Amino acid sequence: MLTLSYTFNKATYKISDDSFLNLPEEIANSEKIDNILNIEYSNDILFKQALKKTFGENIANKYESDLIKLSIKANSLIILIAILSFVASFAISLGPVMWVLLSELFPNKIRGIAISFVGLINSSVSFVVQFLFPWQLSNLGSSLTFLIYGLFALLGIIFVYFKIPETKGKSLEDLEKLLVK
Repeated sequence: MLTLSYTFNKATYKISDDSFLNLPEEIANSEKIDNILNIEYSNDILFKQALKKTFGENIANKYESDLIKLSIKANSLIILIAILSFVASFAISLGPVMWVLLSELFPNKIRGIAISFVGLINSSVSFVVQFLFPWQLSNLGSSLTFLIYGLFALLGIIFVYFKIPETKGKSLEDLEKLLVK
C-alpha cells in the first residue's frame, strides 16, 4: 500500500496531442478541450477538478476513467507488482491465519460466541472499507488513500509483532492458561 501511495504520488496527468486522438468524441469535439490540453497535473485530484471545471460535472464523471487512463504517466509495472504483492501477502498471512489464530486465542467456554463476534466486526470493517474506498479515491486521491491503508497495515504489523502471542506447538489448554488471567 505504501508503494502504491508513493507511485501514485509520483504520477502525472496530461492530455497530450497523442492521447487527444483517442478521446471520446463528445470531449474531443468540444472547444473546451483546449483549456486542459497539454497541461500537466501533479495529482489525480487536480486533474479531476480541471475536468469538472472544463466540461461540467456530468460529462467529467461520465468520462473520468477514460480520461485518466489516457492521461496518466505512472510506472504501471510497480503498481501491478504492489497490488499483486498485497493480495499474495494477505492470502498467505492475515486472511486465513486470522481465523485459526482466533480459534486458539479465545477460551473454550466463549470461543463460539467470540468467533461469531469477531466475524461480525470483520464483516463490518470490510463493509466500511468498501463503502468508503470510492469516496476516498474521489476526494482524497489515490496517493493519500493508499497511504492511509498502508499506515493501517503498518500499525497492524506492529500490533501483531508485539501483542499477539506465538501459538505454535502449544495446546489449547496451555494457551488458555497463558492468556486468561
